[in-house]
Amino acid sequence: MNRSPGADDSFLQWFQNESNQHGMAIALCKAVALLWQFWRESLPDRRRQRYGDVDFDWDHRVDTTSATVPWRDRLLGLFHSPYQPSEPVLFHEMVATLDIDFRQFVFVDIGSGKGRVLLMAADYPFHKIIGVELLPELHRIAEENIRKYKSDSQRCFEIQALCADACNFAFPPEPLVIYLFNPLPEAGLTTLLANLERSLAEKPRRVVVLYHNPLLEQALTSRKWLQKIRGKQQYSIFINQAPGVYTHID
Repeated sequence: MNRSPGADDSFLQWFQNESNQHGMAIALCKAVALLWQFWRESLPDRRRQRYGDVDFDWDHRVDTTSATVPWRDRLLGLFHSPYQPSEPVLFHEMVATLDIDFRQFVFVDIGSGKGRVLLMAADYPFHKIIGVELLPELHRIAEENIRKYKSDSQRCFEIQALCADACNFAFPPEPLVIYLFNPLPEAGLTTLLANLERSLAEKPRRVVVLYHNPLLEQALTSRKWLQKIRGKQQYSIFINQAPGVYTHID
């Protein structure tokens, strides 16, 4: 049984990591700034703005908007990663650059939230689609969205949502397309990449990483086994240094 992470636990873990990396004074300043951000984003006009991402939900009768995230999960998101659904146009632009046999690849969304990316990935014939989400309430909504989702363009029907800590996720043995939308703080992303590297050492295979809004791109570029093959302001795409990984670059 997964224990729902408490705000106290999340804050203490976050504060300890920040203090170790930058010192206690800077960590305190960051904490104050995050809480101010939370208060500001809770104002009615800010919530109305978050409804601007609702078109996908309206088209498919699902709930993936950030406007309806409960306050507790928004607060927890400050110390993990705030929930923000991916824009469909940008997501499909990233996937369209890949010249791979989708049927051989498992798609993994780290920090899958309410599951919008899982549903969009279903437009492609992946072998399987997996989402990993830490917060139980967002995970519950994702499962409901997967059950309700209907689309004439859907080509993958094996979609699984997991409620788990991504830092402890065991990567599937198949070739992978991994999607990141800043799901983890720097320490967590470092742990995730180390786990992925060990998984590849145990079973060499092809990996493509789609990194949306790459604020921590250095964590990937510093890995010698990863190669950046394409990038723009909104995203970066990486492959592992293994033979047989081909992508189309404009």
